[in-house]
Amino acid sequence: MSVGMAAPRAPYSCDPDRSRGRLVAEPPSRTRSPFRRDCDRVIHSTAFRRLKHKTQVFVFHEGDHYRTRLTHSLEVAQIARALARQLGLDEDLTETLALAHDLGHPPFGHAGERALNRCMEAHGGFDHNAQTLRIVTTFEQRYPDFDGLNLTWESLEGIVKHNGPLHEAIPSGIAEFNARFDLELWSYASLEAQIAALSDDIAYDAHDIDDGLRAGLFTVDDLREVPLLEAMIGDIDRHYPGLVDLRRGAELVRELISYLIAAVAAESQRRIERAQPMSPHDVRRHAGPLVAFPADVAEHEATIKRFLWQRMYRHERVMRVRRDAERIVADLFGRYQADPASLPAGWLEGCDSEGDRARRIGHFIAGMTDRFALTEHHRLFDSTPDLR
Repeated sequence: MSVGMAAPRAPYSCDPDRSRGRLVAEPPSRTRSPFRRDCDRVIHSTAFRRLKHKTQVFVFHEGDHYRTRLTHSLEVAQIARALARQLGLDEDLTETLALAHDLGHPPFGHAGERALNRCMEAHGGFDHNAQTLRIVTTFEQRYPDFDGLNLTWESLEGIVKHNGPLHEAIPSGIAEFNARFDLELWSYASLEAQIAALSDDIAYDAHDIDDGLRAGLFTVDDLREVPLLEAMIGDIDRHYPGLVDLRRGAELVRELISYLIAAVAAESQRRIERAQPMSPHDVRRHAGPLVAFPADVAEHEATIKRFLWQRMYRHERVMRVRRDAERIVADLFGRYQADPASLPAGWLEGCDSEGDRARRIGHFIAGMTDRFALTEHHRLFDSTPDLR
């Protein structure tokens, strides 16, 4: 089959006509499958729109050309749909999971998550997957008959388990919801969810290279330290001698995405053929994931991540901004705890313990965009870092 062609629906794909349903029963849509309906609900959610102003990875400064959580999620969805198409899976469910996977991230990327987790350590910590589940099951207030988005069982399962089964230390929020709507935390998620997880890695690798180049944290030739990228750069230079670095970098990113998609598709097909799953049930009960990089490509991918860790994520300019961002989150949390009147009216209504108040404050901060967090800090403190 040619790359990009849609495979026939596979027996191990999630069939929207056989969905396990929703926590609150609803009449079926006349025009959309249950999974398409889920995807549309994610796209129209307030939390999804807020991703536009949430940091993906801090580079030297924020600018119009760097990724945000929103553009990252769109890129993950594009990669995930391409893989789902090749493997004969449900593209709507795959897209739902790709677009929803980062809804629970707080402001300022991983720096904000680390800071919020430290602030909430005595009260269950902070986990962005659990926060995503809270958003789609409780925090969105758009429908008259239920809180949240009332997504299908398959979408909720994929949000919670896309990185694999949950056996121990189940985050607060997930365990409570699972008692109401059993997501079979001990099993693997669907192939659609597994694809969304791998697509996240592919998108991260590619666009962090792109953003790092744009920010001047490293050059195209610096990337020759990674053997896989050295080979790709050599091919680009042979085909396009004298090409300027801007276009060399863009071509490298395109080549890398295509290479990783093809590698995942081939390895996943090989694993599927060996395992012979005949239903999503078989996928969930398999001994391991069926969507993966081949072993050699997994090592190449790990090498890319090591390069980015050393040359981008640990770059002093990036670290300086991250330290300031963590301080902003910690300052806000401390102020709201010490002076609850600083919060919007009614935000702590019904909280009857210190732990409840801390968790409610954490939810408030997690929902902030970068811009709103900076505005709040400026309102409450005499001095606010400019994160540049």
